[in-house]
Amino acid sequence: MISVVIPAFNAEEVLGGCLEALGAQSRPPDEVIVVDDGSTDGTAELARGFGVRVVCQANAGPSAARNAGARAAQGDLLLFTDADCIPAPDWVERMAAAMADPAVAGVKGVYRTTQKAWMARFVQIEHEDKYDRMRRSQFIDFIDTYAAAYRRDVFLSAGGFDESLGGCEDQELSFRLAGRGHKFVLAPDALVYHRHSDDVYWYARRKWAIGYWKARVTRRHPSKLVRDSRTPQVLKAQMGLVGAGGGLLALGLVSRRARLARWGFKFWAAFGLSTLPFMRRAWPKDRAVALLAPLLLFVRAGALGAGFVLGNLRLLGSPYLKRLGLESRLARAERSIR
Repeated sequence: MISVVIPAFNAEEVLGGCLEALGAQSRPPDEVIVVDDGSTDGTAELARGFGVRVVCQANAGPSAARNAGARAAQGDLLLFTDADCIPAPDWVERMAAAMADPAVAGVKGVYRTTQKAWMARFVQIEHEDKYDRMRRSQFIDFIDTYAAAYRRDVFLSAGGFDESLGGCEDQELSFRLAGRGHKFVLAPDALVYHRHSDDVYWYARRKWAIGYWKARVTRRHPSKLVRDSRTPQVLKAQMGLVGAGGGLLALGLVSRRARLARWGFKFWAAFGLSTLPFMRRAWPKDRAVALLAPLLLFVRAGALGAGFVLGNLRLLGSPYLKRLGLESRLARAERSIR
């Protein structure tokens, strides 16, 4: 028995497409559960109009909503997707097929998009680059909630998603379960269509938030700072190059030491060289995106790095942060990205 769980907060404009797609599956799910996370629009009424099961709760975030849906579910397999995703007609069938091996405890599907904006096209190629990396592994340790499957008993025995996290909760659960010996696989043909960010500001803001919460996740799972099945190793180097280059450039300008500024530019030049493999892989898919890639990868590395540094500062909670007024500012920032 298969249960699909969808967290939804003020999702009236997008939820209908998701539910319509789930109603047209080649292997229909046995139940669809929409968890209305304290919406103030017509999300719950819309879901009821599709005849699916609706669980209502006070606003507590997507992790709490997914956990509530999992507890209410009756299926042996839990499938998760998001209200703004449109599963392909065979999504449920392909996710379930990947779980046919009883040794597999979880499955990750993939994103697709039909958007034409160059920013959204870059985001799609960025995802595909990570999928290509994951295909090289028999088992993975990273499942995103936009297209996820777990055995319900495994999910519940682990306590589900960590509701104290405002982001990266899917990464944390994946790492926690993989650390206990559970095996996950990628299902590259299990597709959900999504509307990616087509604005550089919101893309950077999202990456900043990921970096911020990643600090907390890696504090709990320090080995994942070294390696996980999804994150390219070059990305970590790029974060360091962008941060070090910016720091040296700023010091050089403030102290009027041209040598420091030159070193800052050298770090950034090294960053530019590091983007060439991505450009080469992107070129056959989308030449315009390939040419823009160095700038967008710079934004990605800078935003992730800044979020990661600030996230770690927040975890320190030292008296020095209070004196500088940073602790309260970081607390406000954390609330804003939950």
